[in-house]
Amino acid sequence: MQESDSKGKDECEVEGICCDLERFISGVKGFKERFYRRYPEHMQQLVERGQRPVALMIACSDSRVDPALLMNVAPGDLFVVRNVANLVPPYHGSSAPDGVGAALEYAVRHLHVPHVIVLGHAQCGGIKALLDMATGAEFESDFIGEWVSMAMEACWQYVPDASGKGLRRVSLERLKDYSYLVERAAIQGSLGNLLTYPWIREAVEKGRLFLQGWWFDLESGDLWVTSGDISQFLPVTD
Repeated sequence: MQESDSKGKDECEVEGICCDLERFISGVKGFKERFYRRYPEHMQQLVERGQRPVALMIACSDSRVDPALLMNVAPGDLFVVRNVANLVPPYHGSSAPDGVGAALEYAVRHLHVPHVIVLGHAQCGGIKALLDMATGAEFESDFIGEWVSMAMEACWQYVPDASGKGLRRVSLERLKDYSYLVERAAIQGSLGNLLTYPWIREAVEKGRLFLQGWWFDLESGDLWVTSGDISQFLPVTD
Protein backbone atom coordinates (compact mmCIF):
# COMPACT_ATOMS: atom_id res chain seq x y z
CA MET A 1 0.00 0.00 0.00
CA GLN A 2 2.83 2.37 0.86
CA GLU A 3 4.53 1.59 -2.44
CA SER A 4 1.37 2.42 -4.41
CA ASP A 5 0.89 5.71 -2.57
CA SER A 6 4.42 6.77 -3.41
CA LYS A 7 3.79 6.81 -7.15
CA GLY A 8 4.32 10.17 -8.82
CA LYS A 9 1.62 12.00 -10.71
CA ASP A 10 3.18 11.18 -14.07
CA GLU A 11 2.89 7.46 -13.31
CA CYS A 12 -0.89 7.64 -12.84
CA GLU A 13 -2.02 6.50 -16.26
CA VAL A 14 -4.77 4.27 -17.63
CA GLU A 15 -4.08 2.98 -21.15
CA GLY A 16 -1.81 5.93 -21.80
CA ILE A 17 -4.27 8.55 -20.53
CA CYS A 18 -3.07 10.78 -17.72
CA CYS A 19 -5.51 10.59 -14.82
CA ASP A 20 -3.91 13.34 -12.77
CA LEU A 21 -6.90 15.26 -11.42
CA GLU A 22 -4.73 18.20 -10.45
CA ARG A 23 -5.19 19.57 -13.98
CA PHE A 24 -8.95 19.71 -13.37
CA ILE A 25 -8.40 21.69 -10.19
CA SER A 26 -6.08 24.00 -12.12
CA GLY A 27 -8.88 24.41 -14.63
CA VAL A 28 -11.24 25.60 -11.89
CA LYS A 29 -8.60 28.07 -10.75
CA GLY A 30 -8.33 29.34 -14.31
CA PHE A 31 -12.12 29.66 -14.52
CA LYS A 32 -12.14 31.70 -11.35
CA GLU A 33 -9.45 33.97 -12.74
CA ARG A 34 -11.26 34.47 -16.05
CA PHE A 35 -14.72 35.17 -14.72
CA TYR A 36 -14.74 36.00 -11.01
CA ARG A 37 -11.74 38.33 -11.13
CA ARG A 38 -12.10 39.80 -14.62
CA TYR A 39 -15.91 39.97 -14.76
CA PRO A 40 -17.09 40.08 -11.14
CA GLU A 41 -20.19 42.14 -12.00
CA HIS A 42 -21.44 39.48 -14.41
CA MET A 43 -20.99 36.66 -11.89
CA GLN A 44 -22.63 38.70 -9.14
CA GLN A 45 -25.65 39.35 -11.35
CA LEU A 46 -26.01 35.62 -11.93
CA VAL A 47 -26.10 35.15 -8.17
CA GLU A 48 -28.44 38.03 -7.34
CA ARG A 49 -30.79 37.99 -10.33
CA GLY A 50 -30.64 34.31 -11.23
CA GLN A 51 -30.06 32.77 -14.60
CA ARG A 52 -31.60 33.82 -17.90
CA PRO A 53 -30.11 31.41 -20.45
CA VAL A 54 -30.50 32.04 -24.15
CA ALA A 55 -31.16 28.40 -24.94
CA LEU A 56 -31.79 24.96 -23.55
CA MET A 57 -29.42 22.55 -25.21
CA ILE A 58 -29.99 18.79 -25.19
CA ALA A 59 -26.57 17.32 -25.92
CA CYS A 60 -24.81 13.98 -25.83
CA SER A 61 -22.77 12.90 -22.82
CA ASP A 62 -19.83 12.22 -25.15
CA SER A 63 -16.64 13.69 -23.67
CA ARG A 64 -15.50 14.92 -27.10
CA VAL A 65 -18.49 17.20 -27.72
CA ASP A 66 -18.93 19.76 -24.96
CA PRO A 67 -21.53 22.45 -25.82
CA ALA A 68 -19.89 25.21 -23.76
CA LEU A 69 -16.50 24.58 -25.39
CA LEU A 70 -17.98 24.32 -28.88
CA MET A 71 -19.83 27.62 -28.64
CA ASN A 72 -17.41 29.51 -26.40
CA VAL A 73 -20.23 30.71 -24.16
CA ALA A 74 -20.12 32.49 -20.82
CA PRO A 75 -21.68 31.30 -17.55
CA GLY A 76 -25.44 31.81 -17.69
CA ASP A 77 -25.80 31.50 -21.49
CA LEU A 78 -26.81 27.84 -21.75
CA PHE A 79 -29.06 25.51 -19.78
CA VAL A 80 -27.71 22.09 -20.71
CA VAL A 81 -29.09 18.56 -20.49
CA ARG A 82 -26.73 15.77 -21.49
CA ASN A 83 -27.52 12.10 -21.96
CA VAL A 84 -26.49 9.18 -24.14
CA ALA A 85 -27.25 10.04 -27.80
CA ASN A 86 -28.90 13.39 -26.91
CA LEU A 87 -32.39 11.87 -26.86
CA VAL A 88 -35.72 13.37 -25.78
CA PRO A 89 -38.34 10.85 -24.62
CA PRO A 90 -41.96 11.55 -25.60
CA TYR A 91 -44.17 13.21 -23.00
CA HIS A 92 -45.65 10.80 -20.46
CA GLY A 93 -46.89 13.06 -17.70
CA SER A 94 -45.65 12.37 -14.19
CA SER A 95 -45.96 8.59 -14.16
CA ALA A 96 -42.25 8.06 -13.49
CA PRO A 97 -39.14 10.11 -12.63
CA ASP A 98 -37.73 11.74 -15.76
CA GLY A 99 -34.60 13.87 -15.65
CA VAL A 100 -34.99 15.11 -19.23
CA GLY A 101 -38.63 16.04 -18.68
CA ALA A 102 -37.78 17.89 -15.48
CA ALA A 103 -35.07 19.90 -17.25
CA LEU A 104 -37.40 20.70 -20.15
CA GLU A 105 -40.08 21.87 -17.78
CA TYR A 106 -37.74 24.05 -15.75
CA ALA A 107 -36.14 25.65 -18.80
CA VAL A 108 -39.35 26.26 -20.75
CA ARG A 109 -41.96 26.93 -18.05
CA HIS A 110 -39.83 28.67 -15.42
CA LEU A 111 -36.78 30.14 -17.18
CA HIS A 112 -38.74 30.88 -20.37
CA VAL A 113 -35.87 30.10 -22.72
CA PRO A 114 -36.57 31.26 -26.29
CA HIS A 115 -34.69 28.39 -27.95
CA VAL A 116 -34.37 24.62 -27.55
CA ILE A 117 -31.55 22.97 -29.48
CA VAL A 118 -30.93 19.23 -29.85
CA LEU A 119 -27.21 18.78 -30.50
CA GLY A 120 -26.07 15.48 -31.98
CA HIS A 121 -22.71 14.55 -33.44
CA ALA A 122 -20.75 12.18 -35.64
CA GLN A 123 -19.31 8.96 -34.26
CA CYS A 124 -21.97 8.77 -31.54
CA GLY A 125 -21.55 5.66 -29.39
CA GLY A 126 -25.23 5.67 -28.44
CA ILE A 127 -26.29 5.56 -32.09
CA LYS A 128 -23.76 2.80 -32.73
CA ALA A 129 -25.39 0.81 -29.92
CA LEU A 130 -28.79 1.47 -31.50
CA LEU A 131 -27.61 0.13 -34.85
CA ASP A 132 -26.10 -2.90 -33.14
CA MET A 133 -29.45 -3.58 -31.49
CA ALA A 134 -31.30 -3.16 -34.77
CA THR A 135 -29.05 -5.74 -36.45
CA GLY A 136 -29.48 -8.20 -33.61
CA ALA A 137 -25.94 -7.90 -32.30
CA GLU A 138 -25.57 -8.68 -28.62
CA PHE A 139 -23.89 -6.26 -26.26
CA GLU A 140 -23.80 -6.05 -22.49
CA SER A 141 -26.25 -3.43 -21.29
CA ASP A 142 -28.39 -2.80 -18.23
CA PHE A 143 -29.65 0.62 -19.31
CA ILE A 144 -28.23 1.74 -22.66
CA GLY A 145 -30.25 -0.60 -24.85
CA GLU A 146 -33.60 0.38 -23.42
CA TRP A 147 -32.68 4.06 -23.49
CA VAL A 148 -31.56 4.28 -27.13
CA SER A 149 -34.40 2.04 -28.33
CA MET A 150 -36.70 5.09 -28.24
CA ALA A 151 -34.89 6.25 -31.40
CA MET A 152 -35.32 2.97 -33.31
CA GLU A 153 -37.32 4.64 -36.08
CA ALA A 154 -34.15 6.55 -37.01
CA CYS A 155 -32.78 3.25 -38.32
CA TRP A 156 -35.47 2.99 -41.00
CA GLN A 157 -33.93 4.97 -43.86
CA TYR A 158 -35.28 4.98 -47.42
CA VAL A 159 -33.85 5.96 -50.81
CA PRO A 160 -35.39 5.98 -54.32
CA ASP A 161 -35.53 2.54 -55.91
CA ALA A 162 -34.16 1.63 -59.33
CA SER A 163 -37.33 2.78 -61.10
CA GLY A 164 -37.20 6.18 -59.44
CA LYS A 165 -40.91 5.90 -58.68
CA GLY A 166 -40.75 4.19 -55.30
CA LEU A 167 -38.58 3.80 -52.25
CA ARG A 168 -36.44 1.02 -50.89
CA ARG A 169 -35.17 0.67 -47.37
CA VAL A 170 -31.45 1.02 -46.76
CA SER A 171 -30.01 -2.10 -45.17
CA LEU A 172 -28.92 -1.79 -41.57
CA GLU A 173 -25.46 -3.09 -42.41
CA ARG A 174 -25.14 -0.36 -45.03
CA LEU A 175 -26.30 2.24 -42.54
CA LYS A 176 -23.42 1.36 -40.25
CA ASP A 177 -21.17 2.88 -42.92
CA TYR A 178 -23.37 6.00 -43.04
CA SER A 179 -24.28 6.36 -39.38
CA TYR A 180 -24.62 10.13 -39.76
CA LEU A 181 -27.99 9.47 -41.41
CA VAL A 182 -29.20 7.76 -38.25
CA GLU A 183 -27.61 10.38 -35.99
CA ARG A 184 -29.46 13.14 -37.83
CA ALA A 185 -32.72 11.21 -37.98
CA ALA A 186 -32.53 10.66 -34.21
CA ILE A 187 -32.20 14.42 -33.75
CA GLN A 188 -35.30 14.95 -35.88
CA GLY A 189 -37.12 12.32 -33.84
CA SER A 190 -36.24 14.15 -30.62
CA LEU A 191 -37.53 17.40 -32.12
CA GLY A 192 -40.78 15.61 -32.84
CA ASN A 193 -40.92 14.28 -29.30
CA LEU A 194 -40.43 17.79 -27.93
CA LEU A 195 -43.74 18.77 -29.50
CA THR A 196 -45.54 16.06 -27.51
CA TYR A 197 -45.00 18.18 -24.39
CA PRO A 198 -48.14 20.37 -24.25
CA TRP A 199 -46.42 23.45 -22.87
CA ILE A 200 -43.65 23.21 -25.45
CA ARG A 201 -46.12 22.88 -28.32
CA GLU A 202 -48.11 25.82 -26.98
CA ALA A 203 -44.99 28.01 -26.72
CA VAL A 204 -43.92 27.04 -30.24
CA GLU A 205 -47.35 27.71 -31.72
CA LYS A 206 -47.45 31.14 -30.05
CA GLY A 207 -44.01 32.03 -31.38
CA ARG A 208 -42.38 32.20 -27.94
CA LEU A 209 -40.15 29.17 -28.45
CA PHE A 210 -38.08 27.96 -31.39
CA LEU A 211 -36.74 24.43 -31.90
CA GLN A 212 -33.64 23.49 -33.85
CA GLY A 213 -31.55 20.40 -34.47
CA TRP A 214 -27.77 20.67 -34.76
CA TRP A 215 -25.34 17.99 -35.91
CA PHE A 216 -21.62 18.44 -35.27
CA ASP A 217 -19.12 16.63 -37.49
CA LEU A 218 -16.46 15.45 -35.08
CA GLU A 219 -14.05 14.72 -37.93
CA SER A 220 -14.16 18.10 -39.68
CA GLY A 221 -15.50 20.48 -37.02
CA ASP A 222 -18.41 21.47 -39.28
CA LEU A 223 -21.87 22.24 -37.93
CA TRP A 224 -25.13 21.34 -39.70
CA VAL A 225 -28.48 22.88 -38.67
CA THR A 226 -32.04 21.85 -39.46
CA SER A 227 -34.05 23.80 -42.01
CA GLY A 228 -37.22 25.61 -40.96
CA ASP A 229 -39.40 22.52 -41.39
CA ILE A 230 -36.63 20.28 -39.90
CA SER A 231 -36.80 18.05 -42.98
CA GLN A 232 -33.09 18.41 -43.76
CA PHE A 233 -29.77 19.54 -42.32
CA LEU A 234 -27.84 22.40 -43.91
CA PRO A 235 -24.16 23.31 -43.32
CA VAL A 236 -23.59 26.61 -41.54
CA THR A 237 -19.79 26.57 -41.18
CA ASP A 238 -17.10 26.83 -43.85
